[in-house]
Amino acid sequence: MTINKTLTHWYSVNKRDLPWRRTKDPYFIWMSEIILQQTKVDQGLPYYEAFVTNFPTIFDLASAAESDVLKLWQGLGYYSRARNLHATAKYIVEELNGDFPNNYKDLLKLKGVGDYTASAIASICFNEVCAVVDGNVYRAFSRYFGIATPINSSQGQKEFKVLAQKLIDKDDPAEFNQAIMEFGARQCKPKSPDCTVCPLQNGCVGLQKNIITELPVKKKSLKPKTKHFNFLVFLSSDKKTILEKREGKGIWQNLYQFPLIESDASMDFTTMNSQLEHHALIDTSSFRLSLYNEEAIIHKLSHQHLHTKFWIIETDTLSIQGVSIHEIIDYPVPVLLSNFMEAFDF
Repeated sequence: MTINKTLTHWYSVNKRDLPWRRTKDPYFIWMSEIILQQTKVDQGLPYYEAFVTNFPTIFDLASAAESDVLKLWQGLGYYSRARNLHATAKYIVEELNGDFPNNYKDLLKLKGVGDYTASAIASICFNEVCAVVDGNVYRAFSRYFGIATPINSSQGQKEFKVLAQKLIDKDDPAEFNQAIMEFGARQCKPKSPDCTVCPLQNGCVGLQKNIITELPVKKKSLKPKTKHFNFLVFLSSDKKTILEKREGKGIWQNLYQFPLIESDASMDFTTMNSQLEHHALIDTSSFRLSLYNEEAIIHKLSHQHLHTKFWIIETDTLSIQGVSIHEIIDYPVPVLLSNFMEAFDF
């Protein structure tokens, strides 16, 4: 039995019953693929169900406010995915009359759609012979064929794409693509895979050479930068606070946050108090400063670690129009702030 037939047979027995596997509609396949980028199925499934419930058609998504899309996305991270999702929906509705591109080449032109997502949609929805290559595919193929080329190098990406394209079942590309992804997720797992029940064990170079734990190979990434964030949580006597919308580029673009002071090092009470004496949002000396967390909360992102403190500023009135503390839950915020809002007794 060939490797593609072995994988599709394994898939027919072991595949999970997931909602996006019950449809060929490109809207739902696209939605699932965008949500599952950088996200495990168990975490992404509730978000998928929430999105298709709130936006059952691409027209519903296109007509939604971006803030509503970001709010529904809250906690999933990598917010550029949500912004691209919304922008692409608007483009398809306004420029393509709501019709998805039906081939790999045109799918690649959509914002937020790369090789993997275009290949998945093209094969699953339109039966185009386009091999998918994601983390699961890298792991399974690197182990089975004993490939040590770094998967995060341009050479590695090309090598694995060519290999996957050679192996894909030309008669049923959709089934093969879903099979290899499911195989990597459930059988050839990142840690402690059970090779004794693997249907590919006899031909697996990684198993034969006892190098399963060494594959796939990744080039070392740069050490994440450390940043110190100090959020100013204003509380007025009439139960209002201040939220600001993050403008410009960045992972939290268009999300809301409490006013922020970045510092080169951890700030103590004296330093913060001195900073606030000249702060634009402070127009009175009658404020009361306290620190919510003595020990900084470390929020780890892929490229930076945020050492965060929340400073509580109680004042009679705010210097600008505030937001009712009962309404802040309606604003899309980073999960770091969402967790604080949930824990803090407003």
